[in-house]
Amino acid sequence: MTDHALLLVNLGSPASTSVADVRSYLNQFLMDPYVVDLPWPLRRLLVSLILIKRPEQSAHAYASIWWDEGSPLVVLTRRLQAAMQPHWPHGPVEIAMRYGQPALPEVLERLAAQGVRQVTLAPLYPQFADSTVTTVVEQARQTIAERNLPLQTRVLQPFYDHPEYIDALAASARPYLEQGFDHLLLSFHGLPERHVKKLIRGEKHDLRAADCCADASAEVRAVCYRGQCLASAKAFAQKMGIPDGKWSVSFQSRLGRDKWIEPYTETRLDELGKAGVKKLLVMCPAFVADCIETLEEIGMRGSEQFIEAGGQELVLVPCLNDHPEWVRVLAGMCENV
Repeated sequence: MTDHALLLVNLGSPASTSVADVRSYLNQFLMDPYVVDLPWPLRRLLVSLILIKRPEQSAHAYASIWWDEGSPLVVLTRRLQAAMQPHWPHGPVEIAMRYGQPALPEVLERLAAQGVRQVTLAPLYPQFADSTVTTVVEQARQTIAERNLPLQTRVLQPFYDHPEYIDALAASARPYLEQGFDHLLLSFHGLPERHVKKLIRGEKHDLRAADCCADASAEVRAVCYRGQCLASAKAFAQKMGIPDGKWSVSFQSRLGRDKWIEPYTETRLDELGKAGVKKLLVMCPAFVADCIETLEEIGMRGSEQFIEAGGQELVLVPCLNDHPEWVRVLAGMCENV
């Protein structure tokens, strides 16, 4: 049977480290209404202002982590694709990016032309957010409708607390934890508070609380990104037997002046360095593939900041990437969609 494809979808990357390519990528990314949720005129104005200086800064950052084969995010997603193919006997395994190449609409059109009639769509995001999961699903649905593609889709749901996902995190991180550390920081991608609040209607929900979803309904837990991140971190710490006080959670990659979910990673790096932590391990469980946010933001700038604050060593634990246990777990989850 070859008519059922598995489509792995990640965020995306500029085509190169040139300022022009980075500007094009950032424009596509930031003009997504699920990312910058402002009315079009305000969004266009804000993004145009950001694109005055940001592309040059980001191009330098991308250049610092770019591989000979290309963007680490795209290269690692292709490696995952190759590792997944033997586990998916139903048809081809393809990858697509929400922004940049390979573009999701073109990949869907190519699959339809190849005779594929069913697609299991796997957004590679453990936790739910409109700016990650929803925008992928909606672009896929819109493409299928507008181009009249004969495709039926099934969607892999967020798997932030799936026991086997936690097992895969444990398997990939265990060698680093076994080398010893003073503190483990689980740094997740940040999100503006309003992105979460607009999905929560009629319930009191404190996004500053240590456990914001402690008393929340199932409906709220299903859309609270912060709560899902905390749940992933807690499950991992329990799985690895890390005592309270030796691990913490933070949120990185803020952009703009909005209030974002806390605590902030840069604040925690300062606090931990000043508190006497010498060897800090950092994991980034919102990402399944290493990218600019892990390799440059944490591995380079974060390390410098931690050491300047008094720490001695920051060890970045790699993302799941194409770890064999992650490949096995992802294949099983996709099979059971």
